Amino acid sequence: MKKDPTKELESNWPKLAAPARRALSGAGFTRLEQLTQVSESSIKDLHGIGPNALEQLRHALAAKGLSFAEQEQKKK
Repeated sequence: MKKDPTKELESNWPKLAAPARRALSGAGFTRLEQLTQVSESSIKDLHGIGPNALEQLRHALAAKGLSFAEQEQKKK
């Protein structure tokens, strides 16, 4: 039986729909704390991350006193 790599996410992440868990896992994220290194918009761009998942991730980070990385400024 093939092991589901998204099951590892369940202990550290908020309750997320399967597509969101797969998106995070596929992008190499295994811990909530890793999201502090990336901007919210980069997570939003992942296929499978919708507005509900983004809101759940925001709340989970805030509950630990964390947040997404600041949005990078675009050079003109």
